[in-house]
Amino acid sequence: MNAPAPAPAVRPVVLIAEELSPATIEALGPDFEIRSCNGADRAELIPAIADVDAILVRSATKVDAEALAAAKRLKVVARAGVGLDNVDVRAATQAGVMVVNAPTSNIVSAAELAVALMLAAARHISPAHSALRGGEWKRSKYTGIELYEKTVGIVGLGRIGVLVAQRLSAFGMKVIAYDPYVQAGRAAQMGVRLVDLDTLLAESDFMSVHLPKTPETVGLIGADQLARARSSLVLVNAARGGIVDEAALYDALKTGQIAAAGLDVFASEPCTDSPLFELENVVATPHLGASTDEAQEKAGVAVARSVRLALSGELVPDAVNVQGGVIAEDVRPGIPLTEKLGRVFTSLAGEVAQQLDVEVRGEITEYDVKVLELAALKGVFADIVEEQVSYVNAPLLAAERGTEVRLVTEAESPDHRNLITLRGTLADGTQVSVSGTLVGIAQKERLVEVNGFDVDIEPTTHLAFFTYEDRPGMVGVIGGILGDAAVNIAGMQVSRQDKGGAALVALSVDSAIPAETLAEIEAAMQAASARAVDLS
Repeated sequence: MNAPAPAPAVRPVVLIAEELSPATIEALGPDFEIRSCNGADRAELIPAIADVDAILVRSATKVDAEALAAAKRLKVVARAGVGLDNVDVRAATQAGVMVVNAPTSNIVSAAELAVALMLAAARHISPAHSALRGGEWKRSKYTGIELYEKTVGIVGLGRIGVLVAQRLSAFGMKVIAYDPYVQAGRAAQMGVRLVDLDTLLAESDFMSVHLPKTPETVGLIGADQLARARSSLVLVNAARGGIVDEAALYDALKTGQIAAAGLDVFASEPCTDSPLFELENVVATPHLGASTDEAQEKAGVAVARSVRLALSGELVPDAVNVQGGVIAEDVRPGIPLTEKLGRVFTSLAGEVAQQLDVEVRGEITEYDVKVLELAALKGVFADIVEEQVSYVNAPLLAAERGTEVRLVTEAESPDHRNLITLRGTLADGTQVSVSGTLVGIAQKERLVEVNGFDVDIEPTTHLAFFTYEDRPGMVGVIGGILGDAAVNIAGMQVSRQDKGGAALVALSVDSAIPAETLAEIEAAMQAASARAVDLS
């Protein structure tokens, strides 16, 4: 009689709630069930999101607390763009749902539009075009100015501000910038002189705004600031509406206090009726910063990749509600090792620690290693909770279980180039620890310490640890029982602190050790503890 065919694997479900580039679907690949809906229609969205693992949106779909409550299986919300105004990040975090976006997808497009607006305003492109379409040839009226050898002030020297500075430098412009969060040395490396805002206003012939919209930046460029500017100033805002006070800008343009403006963003959008649109010295576009084919494709592909990572439980660098931010290349190889250390720690402890220290020593402490704390927690809880553990909900799981977590860094690492240790205190005061490192050019993973015993063993799929009183014959006991159970030993190491004192045997084996076999070894050795670890 033939055995029944195995049931087909259930594929994760990804909901496409808005029109995205075909490259987005291609980047997701064949591993997912793809569904679609009109995310802007709440009556269609709420039932559609109920049983999906991920949802991809742009700006029209509101993923709020109501939608998140309806999405019982949801693990990741992906916004194919930069802004997150339509996603309730706080509610998603509370629900253990990762939120990702594509923070760099539109930076080139946005920078190029800022330059385009600057050129258009400097050369009166918009009114000259309108006049010509109306049958008027007005060459003398629309005489403009060159960018060459003029001074441009960049307000906000972030990623887009830097791209604008680079492009305008190629025009032969002198670049100054205002950004209180940038070091002068970093600006100098780019050929940019950092100044305060008043100096920037006083010296600039052109000004381009590239700041996020925050309570501190709303209205930053108002009547008082515009009054300090040169009358020849051309002001461009392709960042966020509201940073430049629109009423003050209108007055300054109307009275000739400044010369012209190029605007892509407005305090309230969509904006189709503004006094600014009546002025010939204003060129305006309807928030087109990210509106290029290339930016849309980059955004879709970026979030598709993030969804793949998120649904496979991997670290997602573009997740906005994950602590740690950008991950240094030198830190990345330690992430999977640290996650394994977390799983080994839980197997050794047999319970949740009350206090857990994630200790990082060595050269990598020059970088932000917060992500290693998240990796440790993900490993610690991976095998003890029903829900899928992610880098988003792992800290919440620790808090819910009363585990106090601390990240400890130390530049000095006497025995290893870098060393990662998980050290925890259990409810009865017992201390549990496990340490790992990466060795050689290939950065191979090694366990180098377990509960104070020095070891050197690869963290393979199947491991076992036995603590016992040092005496002859114990290695033979282990080998004999495992041989009878047809479990092959791949590697074995014995470590002891004192002759005849406590000892540890660390094993890597080719297959899982059955529970009854583990118990048999523990009894035969009179072991203080016997722990098996499955890292599959």
